[in-house]
Amino acid sequence: MDAVTVIEYMFVGLWLFLPAMLPNSAAVLFGRGSTAKMDFGKTWRGKRIFGDGKSWRGFFGGALSGIVLGLILICIASIWDPTNYWGYGGWWGNLRVITCLSFGAVLGDLMGAFIKRRLGLERGAKAPILDQYDFVFGAFLVTAIFNPHWVYSTYVAGWHICALLFLLVIMFAIHRGVNIVAYKLHLKKEPW
Repeated sequence: MDAVTVIEYMFVGLWLFLPAMLPNSAAVLFGRGSTAKMDFGKTWRGKRIFGDGKSWRGFFGGALSGIVLGLILICIASIWDPTNYWGYGGWWGNLRVITCLSFGAVLGDLMGAFIKRRLGLERGAKAPILDQYDFVFGAFLVTAIFNPHWVYSTYVAGWHICALLFLLVIMFAIHRGVNIVAYKLHLKKEPW
């Protein structure tokens, strides 16, 4: 295996994961001012289930943003490879993959909020690793449940594991950078 092919696997893996990277940022924008909280203000064992930061509008707005981005990426990729779309697969297969990646990302973030509430952390409190990787775990889990072959062949099989490792290494920096920008734009109250 030559180095150019491994680098190609890494960047294609990042390209294919973009529909999972947008939803949480978009959820912040869509959820602003929404009063329809996902946990309806309910508590579990004396603590809010998810907290005020999770709204239905943000959840669906974020997930649908990821799907729209995925469809745009598929159109762009079809120019270079009209049969495989740079790894998403055929039309129905790629629609299923981007839907799983997008909804899996917001479900992973929701799981992270649930865990933070159980740990007694308030909304916006730092939770290293959990903050950066909850959506990654959710996206891979949901996608692996409905598209196990795609996840295996794209991120695990042979040298494709480099795509997964690359994604995990750069995700921390990407997450931090996006949050700093959102903080400076006054979209978030804290830069993490």
